[in-house]
Amino acid sequence: MFLCFIPAIVIHEVSHGFVAYKLGDPTAKARGRLSLNPLAHIDPFGTVILPIALAFFGGPVFGYAKPVPYNPSYFKNIRLGEFMTGMAGPASNIIMAAIAVIVSRLLMLVFPVTTTAGSWIFIVCYFFTMVNLCLAFFNLIPLPPLDGSSIISLFLSDKALRQYYHIQRYALPVLFLVVFIIPFLFKINPIMIYIDATAGNLTRLAFGL
Repeated sequence: MFLCFIPAIVIHEVSHGFVAYKLGDPTAKARGRLSLNPLAHIDPFGTVILPIALAFFGGPVFGYAKPVPYNPSYFKNIRLGEFMTGMAGPASNIIMAAIAVIVSRLLMLVFPVTTTAGSWIFIVCYFFTMVNLCLAFFNLIPLPPLDGSSIISLFLSDKALRQYYHIQRYALPVLFLVVFIIPFLFKINPIMIYIDATAGNLTRLAFGL
């Protein structure tokens, strides 16, 4: 699961920068963040420690890389640019998951799951799909600094948008509260319930489990 996580998170981040670049923002390209080299994107905690810990404790593997920098002032339409740049990451993960399912189905025609090669193909494609869908649906949560929060900008006035950018600077503690503190205090993990209901069910459905 961890090995599947690395390409999933790298392509996720590159997709943000690539879409921003196509919309006129050179920031990510200038800082070398359009590279597929994992070293350009690794965050020690979010890319290494967190996913390994989740895999060790049997949970779905997800995490984050260093956020790709972008400057919305380059966008002709700031709100639409924010939305498209934000959605690029989850969209890339959904596309990769779909490709993994298709590849698995095609290869299974040659290597049945009852064979050694077939069983490995099934396992790798299954976990690659699971990891990508976990990343996609986790990042679609409309809570800053996650990608899903970019949809909020579509509905804000200019004044409210400026205030929203200011609030985003302090959003990480709120996310930490939702992901870690609430599950610890109340013995219920709403994020894991949501991830299993979305990414988990879709993966199991795709692989007939």
